[in-house]
Amino acid sequence: MLEKIWATTVAPVNSVKGADFAMSFTNKKYFSLRSFVTTGIRTKAIMVLACALPFGVQASKKHDNASYQLTPVTYKQPLAKLGKRLFFDNRLSGDVSFSCASCHIPSKGFSDGLSLSDAYGPLEGFRNTPTLINVASKSIWFHDGRMGTNLNDVVRDQLTDAIWMNMDMRIMQERSKQDPVYVEMFKQTLGQEPTNGGIRKALAEYLKSLQSKNVAFDQGELSAQAKSGWQLFKGEGNCTSCHSGSLFTDEKAYNIGVAEAPEIYNEPARSAAFIAFNMFMGNENYMNLRADPGASVQHHRYNADDFSSFITPTLRELKYTAPYMHNGSAESLKDAVNLHFSGKRISSLKNVSLSEEQVNNLVVFLEALSGDPLTGNDVVWPEDKPIRRSYPVIPDWQNVSN
Repeated sequence: MLEKIWATTVAPVNSVKGADFAMSFTNKKYFSLRSFVTTGIRTKAIMVLACALPFGVQASKKHDNASYQLTPVTYKQPLAKLGKRLFFDNRLSGDVSFSCASCHIPSKGFSDGLSLSDAYGPLEGFRNTPTLINVASKSIWFHDGRMGTNLNDVVRDQLTDAIWMNMDMRIMQERSKQDPVYVEMFKQTLGQEPTNGGIRKALAEYLKSLQSKNVAFDQGELSAQAKSGWQLFKGEGNCTSCHSGSLFTDEKAYNIGVAEAPEIYNEPARSAAFIAFNMFMGNENYMNLRADPGASVQHHRYNADDFSSFITPTLRELKYTAPYMHNGSAESLKDAVNLHFSGKRISSLKNVSLSEEQVNNLVVFLEALSGDPLTGNDVVWPEDKPIRRSYPVIPDWQNVSN
């Protein structure tokens, strides 16, 4: 159709051959008026083409497996090894009570298996702990997407936030300088003594090493049932409208009508953390909120689509990361699938009624997006090399040099 429109209305006023340009146009991912304006094409032709293919709509939507394959992330192994030791070191929290691995547990897909996370000291969390596997392939982080710069900034945010690690970086630096193992590792990898900047860099490098491996989907080893689920996923189910790309997420925010977790507002330890977070993020009426604002923190637009919207999560490694959704309200993958096709969601996604067999096929497909568990010594600090977290008392310490 586009070729006919071009040949009859556009080609006569341009030196480009009509069919050739029309084909190059249909191969572009998105339709853009500007590309036509800059070539001097008549307004009439632009309007005809605009009617043929609405602005912002994809001209061609291909669901080939190649576009869903992960690209390996390169990293520096010695620096990642330093970051691995830091990740499992309790001394990176203010009161030395827990490490990054306390909430991001390797055997649980670097999540924690809880509906709502733990938090610092007497506080309790108000969102589900997301997986860290493939986190280096993301361009936006956290359920609300409030950070979209780089992993170094994400690490700094989590280390210093009073709700999570509550770490003063000056103290963190001094603690690491007291450990001869860190002194030597920093010297070998960064050519310097331990610094808070070096700690963040090493942790970010370690996060790059957390990559899915031996995934059935990536290796083209789907079972017959998983293949049926994959066809439903990209076809009738319309799941790819949000779950696209190598991480199966478009990294955009939607409100799909997930029920609130009442314990956030009923339990003092969670309520205190929730209030403190929203106060710091500048959300209005934070003392009286009875719904998680979600991604509205990015723009503070309190409309129905923006408020309580959350970033589309990755679908990789779901086998290990139950429960699901931003507040852990879906206990199983089957619950999560049924939630999306319940007809109760607020978003404008396509409503489809699925049979029990179709739901089961989708679940099997989703499980095929998980690889081998990341529990080996390549990503976990070995137990036979314990990290010393306490020090003997130094007699007459005031007269002993550092």
